[in-house]
Amino acid sequence: MKKTIKLFAIAVAGLAIAACSSAEKMVQLAENVKITCDPEVLEVIGGEIDANVTVTYPADYFHPQAILEVTPVLVYQGGEAAMKPFKYQGEKVRDNYRVVSTAGQTVREKVHFDYVEGMESAYLELRGVVKYKTKVWNLPARKVAVGCNTTYMLVKQDGYISLKKDNYQEIVKQTAEGQILYKVNSAEVQSSQLKSQSVKDFIAALDEIKANERKTVTGTEIVAYASPEGGEKLNAKLSDNRGVSADKAWDQLTKGKDVADPAIKSIGQDWEGFKELVEASNIQDKDLILRVLSMYSDPAVRESEIKNISAVYTSLQTSVLPELRRARFIANVEYKNFTAEELVTLVDENIDVLDEEALLRAATLVRDIDKKNELYGKAVEKFGSDRAQFNLGVLALSQDNLASAEKAFAKVKTKDADLENALGLIALRKGNLDKAASQFRKAGTDDAKHNLGIVDILNGDYAKAAQELADVKGCPFNKTLAYLLNDQLDQAAKSATCKSNDMAYLKAIIAARQGDQAAYNENLAKASKIEELAKRAATDIEFSMFK
Repeated sequence: MKKTIKLFAIAVAGLAIAACSSAEKMVQLAENVKITCDPEVLEVIGGEIDANVTVTYPADYFHPQAILEVTPVLVYQGGEAAMKPFKYQGEKVRDNYRVVSTAGQTVREKVHFDYVEGMESAYLELRGVVKYKTKVWNLPARKVAVGCNTTYMLVKQDGYISLKKDNYQEIVKQTAEGQILYKVNSAEVQSSQLKSQSVKDFIAALDEIKANERKTVTGTEIVAYASPEGGEKLNAKLSDNRGVSADKAWDQLTKGKDVADPAIKSIGQDWEGFKELVEASNIQDKDLILRVLSMYSDPAVRESEIKNISAVYTSLQTSVLPELRRARFIANVEYKNFTAEELVTLVDENIDVLDEEALLRAATLVRDIDKKNELYGKAVEKFGSDRAQFNLGVLALSQDNLASAEKAFAKVKTKDADLENALGLIALRKGNLDKAASQFRKAGTDDAKHNLGIVDILNGDYAKAAQELADVKGCPFNKTLAYLLNDQLDQAAKSATCKSNDMAYLKAIIAARQGDQAAYNENLAKASKIEELAKRAATDIEFSMFK
């Protein structure tokens, strides 16, 4: 009996030794475990690093009574980041971990890390620990991926915003006018009309134009009318005759003034002038008259309906109709405004002669940022210019002075799409992508659409970014980057038109992905003139194939 118990004890001890030995073989045979990672080169998207790790355990590898802890660790310059370990158990372990069959099994896990600076030169490794009862063995660490690709971080976040435009005109169209009035049913010019204040002012204007080297008469006109009373045919003839008599008066008035002969126009019944005078008058029931004009287009019907309003018609005969029996003298004039050179000079020598539009234009001509601020400030102070106030905010943004930009935009009275875009840019600069996107969508302008493309890049939606940025003009860095991130290399190369050093960096990436070492060398040499890009290139995973 004692001998039987002893033999049984020896057998149990032997089984324990065998089991322990078998669990330790998981360490010895670890290289038989197949591990892959998708992607093999890690990529940072939206500040995060995600990958899928697939592990295939061969048959007879996983001990039925063992526990395996696998910790994904991202090792990078300056430190390492470790996830909470994945835990697996053999078929005979009574616990709540994922079971791996002794017959062999494939498991897939998602790994996730938040990006920190230095991870550009990182690699992902799996560190395993085998546990069997009180025994613990460390598996050899397995490197499964390298990286990380941070190309999206090249996006320029300055954003797209346009200054409010000025309405400055290099050539200003002007007119000088005077008129003579006629008696009812008459085309005769009274001598008193040739001495009227209107005619005197017109002649004085012609003299001033001749003396002003900036002004040139480009044409002259006489426009004759008849008041809308009496028959249409009668008034047409009367208007023609007034044109003839006014032409003779013109010759008399402009004798010796070297003024071109006028073109004669006869309008006939002046219903437009009638409407304007009625609208500007205090005539009782003027709304009734205007309603008649809107309801009827036939001149005879109009006249008849208005005459039916007897009290009103009496007022018209004394205050409106006499002003429509007329001929207008018109000189069309071109005023040659200040040139760009003159504006820049006047800014320093005589700024007070500049109006709002001239100040806004001058601000675009000077290079010094402080001078630009001064000119926009002057336009705000002197003219209450809302456009200048907006442009002060744009200048603050160009200097990345968010506090000043916010203050400037807060004073803008016109709450339009441009302001929405500006507020979106401030949110973007502060890293509030959701708020920025909301403001850009609300704005709906081309600038806002392009700024949405920046948000899309930062969020990792590269396909959408390429669409949003597709029509960017100029030096389309972000557009090229969006195509590159979307792996549209042909489109990216086509888009990379400008010759800036930072664009050369994108060209170097394109060349590296296409395996074109000559183009890579050429563009990287140019890009490396920017110290920050030269430093980045030293660890950029995009260039690993040429290192």
